[in-house]
Amino acid sequence: MTIKLALSMIPWLALSFSATASPQKAPQRDLGYTEYYLKEFEAEVKRAQGSANTMFRNKNEALRRVQALMQAYPDDPAVQALYARTRTALMMSKGNYNQITPAMVAYLNNEKQLREKYAQLSAAKWQELLQGRELLAQVFPTVDPLKNTPETSPIDKTIVLTDVKYPDNQFVGGSGEYIVVGKPSTGFYFVNISGREWLGPYEAIKRFRREVDGSLGDSFNFTVLGKITGPVMEIPGTRRTNMAWGWVVEPEVLYIDGRIVATFDAQHEKSGTFVEEDKVAGIKEGWYTEKDVPDNATPERVMEIFLASIKEKNYPLYRKCINPERYKTETAESLLRYHWDLHQQRLHGEYVHATFSDTKITVAKGHDDKNDLENFFLDDSQRAQLTKMQGEKVEYATIQSQAFDANGKQIGVKHAHKLIRKGNGRWYVDSYEIRF
Repeated sequence: MTIKLALSMIPWLALSFSATASPQKAPQRDLGYTEYYLKEFEAEVKRAQGSANTMFRNKNEALRRVQALMQAYPDDPAVQALYARTRTALMMSKGNYNQITPAMVAYLNNEKQLREKYAQLSAAKWQELLQGRELLAQVFPTVDPLKNTPETSPIDKTIVLTDVKYPDNQFVGGSGEYIVVGKPSTGFYFVNISGREWLGPYEAIKRFRREVDGSLGDSFNFTVLGKITGPVMEIPGTRRTNMAWGWVVEPEVLYIDGRIVATFDAQHEKSGTFVEEDKVAGIKEGWYTEKDVPDNATPERVMEIFLASIKEKNYPLYRKCINPERYKTETAESLLRYHWDLHQQRLHGEYVHATFSDTKITVAKGHDDKNDLENFFLDDSQRAQLTKMQGEKVEYATIQSQAFDANGKQIGVKHAHKLIRKGNGRWYVDSYEIRF
């Protein structure tokens, strides 16, 4: 081979060697540090349990280090493995997702239709209640109680007050409990909320929220139709320190514009009712996808029925799902309704559906006839003797719930729910207050 030919082959040999050379490897030190941060990020993702509302402290550092290695050593198998793990962890950090079907959110559309129906009924009823009444022509400024005359006296006059905020403007005075309306420059009205005239319609509004419109919340802005009963001097509210004269208003009708109207009725068993309250149950009957709890229902099935009862505003079924021991007293019954309201708010503002999994059943009392390990060493007579000695069997089931919003995104972490079963009875929800 001539020198000239040999020299001409050098570039070809160099290219051939480069093509067959192994890929450049990342330094073990860099790989070790990067994997440390990636493991920390993966652990944070695992602890989040599918929730995207978590601050991941090691996320950005892990991503930066893997990105730098991938750009410098793209062909290194160890770097590629870190890159694949990072992609998986990153997607998991964005939250768990579920397919939301129309059936899962049907309760929202049903309630919307019912809400619109009652809004129309209430608007018509409000106008009907106003007809034929001689209303106080000038609400503000109020008549000065100290300069009042028989000709200007508003006593026994019917008045309509707007923007009556409860409980925002509620206060307890020396002569009673009131909601203040007005300001020092225009004068005050004090809506009396001490008696049945207020409590009857107000309780009816709460029943409406429980049975029809779970989106009402806890703060109300009323229009009040009532009668002026006389003047009183009070310190109107915690934000005002000066004594002031105002006119006491005895409420007769509470109206939440565009929602519901409720009236005081001294003859009604609850002292008040909202418009066509007696027809609500019949309307909702056609919504119900669940109407009872089967005796043989599994813990998961009981939780599904429990969730459906809340979605579909079936309070009797909600109550039937819960351990009767949890509402034996009047206070406990009130707490049951309180948590019903909380569940309603969450299913209208936070999530729309939940799934249940990871059921674990334990025997808290009595002989466990399903413990195959122990029963292997016992004969029938011994098992019968243990059953008699240890009394009624009490079992607990723990189930994990996972909530999802209307877009199918998981909300928060999993929550544990406890159910109880005694003897040969059925399962009941024991921790009914736990969110989904």
